[in-house]
Amino acid sequence: MAETNVQQSPSAGGRHKEVMGKVVSNRMQKTIVVQVVRQKSHRLYGRVISTTKKFYAHDEKNEAHIGDFVKLEETRPLSKLKRWKLKEVIQRAALTPEINTEAGS
Repeated sequence: MAETNVQQSPSAGGRHKEVMGKVVSNRMQKTIVVQVVRQKSHRLYGRVISTTKKFYAHDEKNEAHIGDFVKLEETRPLSKLKRWKLKEVIQRAALTPEINTEAGS
């Protein structure tokens, strides 16, 4: 699910890391929070352990929504916490119907 790839970017001439994860928040303007899950084997016991980390990413067009799977690309620091930008939306989240919560019925 979560992969880290180092690829050569022809325009920048440097290497940019890429990670894939799930959007957990998009309440800020032009910013999304993406949760990346990495799995690795325990050194001693060999059991697979999942580690999660949240990344703040720049979303210029506000196109990512909660539940979407996205690919992020590493960039220069854009703010105190943002060091990533949205590269593409891989899979859209399924639409969930609204629940009508009326009091008194």
